[in-house]
Amino acid sequence: MDYLGDVLEKIKKKPAVYLGRPSIVCLQAFLSGYNVAQYQLGVPLTAENPLDGFQEWIQQKFGIESSQSWANIILFFSQDERDALDRFFELFEEFQQRGRSSASNREYTQVK
Repeated sequence: MDYLGDVLEKIKKKPAVYLGRPSIVCLQAFLSGYNVAQYQLGVPLTAENPLDGFQEWIQQKFGIESSQSWANIILFFSQDERDALDRFFELFEEFQQRGRSSASNREYTQVK
């Protein structure tokens, strides 16, 4: 099974091929199915997931305290499902960069 980060890159390049139509709702459904497939294949829950912490980060970024999913939050602040999908990839990149910056800062501090 492909690493989820690789799958997300493929979806970003050709969303209609993987999702049927470019839609954040379809992406969320796809990712739910991906998680079910991992579970059924016995992929350990400890496997690295690039979306770990994304829900909390989105809630904090948009100042949302309700239990809305990351997809619904992004959709609410977008023009339509296609725009929300594009924003997801922008936000996901920002989320990953934040994680890389934190890791770099930890490594720099440990080296000193």
